[in-house]
Amino acid sequence: MTASKKELPDDIYIPFVETLFRDGFTLAIGITAQMALITLAWAKTGNAAFLAIIFVLLIVGLLRVGSMRKFGKLPPITTRAEARRHENRYIVYGAMHGAALGTFCLVAIYTAQDAFAEIAAVCISLASATGIAGRNYGSPRMVIILIITLTCPMSLGFILRGDFYHVTLGLLSAPFLLAIHRYADTVREVLFTALSAEKRANRIAGRFNRALNTMSHGLVMLGPNGKVVVANAEAAHLMSLKSPDALLGRSVRSLLKRGVAGGLLSPKDCRYVEVQLTRALHEGRDRKVLVSLTNGQHYEFSARAGNQELGVITFEDVTQRVEAEEKIRSMARYDSLTGLPNRAYFHEIVGECMASGDRERLCALAVLDLDDFKSVNDTLGHPVGDGLIYAAAERLAHLASEDVKVSRFGGDEFMIFFNRVEDESHMAAMLDAIFLILQGDVDVAGHMLRLQASGGAVLSRVNESDADAMIVKADLAMYKAKELGKNGWRLFESAMDAAFRDKQLLKADLRSAVEAKRLRVVFQPIVAIETMRIASCEALCRWDHPDLGAISPAVFIPLAEEMGIISDISTFMLHAACGECAKWPSPIGVSVNLSAKDFRRRDVVDKVRDALVNSGLAPWRLEIEVTETALLDDKSQTRQYIEEIKQLGVRIALDDFGTGYSSLSYLHKLPLDKVKIDRSFLVDVTQNPHSLDLLKGIVNLSRPLGLAVTVEGVETYEQLKILSLEVKPDLVQGFLFGSALSASGIRTMSSTVWPFAEEMRVAKC
Repeated sequence: MTASKKELPDDIYIPFVETLFRDGFTLAIGITAQMALITLAWAKTGNAAFLAIIFVLLIVGLLRVGSMRKFGKLPPITTRAEARRHENRYIVYGAMHGAALGTFCLVAIYTAQDAFAEIAAVCISLASATGIAGRNYGSPRMVIILIITLTCPMSLGFILRGDFYHVTLGLLSAPFLLAIHRYADTVREVLFTALSAEKRANRIAGRFNRALNTMSHGLVMLGPNGKVVVANAEAAHLMSLKSPDALLGRSVRSLLKRGVAGGLLSPKDCRYVEVQLTRALHEGRDRKVLVSLTNGQHYEFSARAGNQELGVITFEDVTQRVEAEEKIRSMARYDSLTGLPNRAYFHEIVGECMASGDRERLCALAVLDLDDFKSVNDTLGHPVGDGLIYAAAERLAHLASEDVKVSRFGGDEFMIFFNRVEDESHMAAMLDAIFLILQGDVDVAGHMLRLQASGGAVLSRVNESDADAMIVKADLAMYKAKELGKNGWRLFESAMDAAFRDKQLLKADLRSAVEAKRLRVVFQPIVAIETMRIASCEALCRWDHPDLGAISPAVFIPLAEEMGIISDISTFMLHAACGECAKWPSPIGVSVNLSAKDFRRRDVVDKVRDALVNSGLAPWRLEIEVTETALLDDKSQTRQYIEEIKQLGVRIALDDFGTGYSSLSYLHKLPLDKVKIDRSFLVDVTQNPHSLDLLKGIVNLSRPLGLAVTVEGVETYEQLKILSLEVKPDLVQGFLFGSALSASGIRTMSSTVWPFAEEMRVAKC
């Protein structure tokens, strides 16, 4: 839709109205010329009507010119309604002007009957008509009114003359009228289009300018001559200039030289940055250059070629980013507690050290581990444990040098790499000195703690080993030092490696045996002391290795716990023990010992339930033995699991009673059915009255609580006799009653009375 056929927007309409009131001077000249020509016509004809028209033109001229001058003194138009009022006033005065001129034309052509007056009328009409479009295009209504008031009276005058020629001349004025109207529309349309395009361009330019000057990056655009033609506010700010205009016309070199002049950039860095940016602009490839200033700031420059030989350089202050990256890099490389290099960075450092220098030189690596650190964490809490680690790190950090690298490898473990060692005695002297510095008492949060460590070391030629192999060997030596009593260090020997490899092979074989269910179950009788008959059995796991023969549980059970497969063994034991017990005569039951790790898993209750369901064993014939270690890990969670197992109808026994720190507290807190007294209480019971009194006390303490008592480790008749006569537990078990039996052996012995029964009866009498 064109501008003439639709309502113009305010930002176009208001300027159009303002154009109506421009150039009052030429309007005054035009009106004066019109009055002069009409005056000549009056003088020539003496027609009084011309005097009246002259008077009207004088009044209208004064009104129009005065209105324009008044308009020029008013503040700019801001609303459409205000513009409409001004346009209406302009139309009223313009219509009066057009009507006066039209009246003159009608009188001069039809009434005066004078050739000069007629020519004057045509001249005035033509002269005025040519100005209609040029002056009044801003108001379509004014154009139409002027055409009608000016042209129609002239056409009417010709038509009223009556002859063919004048009538034809009058009629031909109609196309002239349409041409003027069309011309005014065209002018208005062209100006409307131009104004709209200008405003769009201004809006785009405004947006571009706003985007350019709100960028977080500084930006400059370079012309073909390498000088700045566009710059934004951030560029001026980063260059410490007042405005972007101050950057215009400068070259990249001159901008960089400002940094050199201010002492922020060295001449060498200036040349480097200039070369990199210039190369990027010429090659048409993006390139980034990070520049570190002497005041600690970091700027990143990016250059890329643009269109029409314009290059673009952006730059920003990336100080915070660089500092954050450095902090992240430091966090990734250094331990947050001690500030020492962490495992990954230490490995990198050692690799770099070993890759340089004499490849035939000797180097050494030592691993240090704080003794009994877990007990500090468990009893005093992790903050105190962290304090102890920090104290150790503080002492070790003083050893660090160009050839000695110290790291916290994780937990309470530290590593030291010696880049150059003369011989074994030299390394031994250094380690002895380290242990001397490391050991001693430290005050951690008011706790006086003894700092003590065990260590392992390995000595090797650089070209014969690598960091990973040395770490493994040093670890093996450290484990050996701990086995030999801690508080010392050991040097790696090849036998340690062989032992380690054997252990790894044994682990693999154990995993295969567990997965293939090649373990077997034997049962140690638990004998009622009153009847000397089997009352129950404790299920024990056995592993017969195809090459090594029988492997002691003391060997493979710790391995299973280390490997994390102890729960799989517990599951196997539950199902096997319940299945065999279901075949035995009632009321013989079976006891199965569950590890501490079993009670860390939520499925321990389901395991017990499944074993009972699959075997069909009555729940009361199954007894679950719980060690105090399991209770120490998570008392509340373990108690919940024990209570749920108890609700199945299964009996609960506390195994190895008396070996922990707080065994007595469990007797009234847990839903126990039995207490099993550890064999350590029975070792000297026949010679030591105190041991006997302790056993009596435990039994006397348990009985009022409704707990049955089993004494483990009965190996001699004298022990059995004193238990029967003095202590009087409910049940006993031990090698006195023979080695562990197979399931069929238990069935065979189920009705057997041990020969001690008669002797015990006689002794009691």
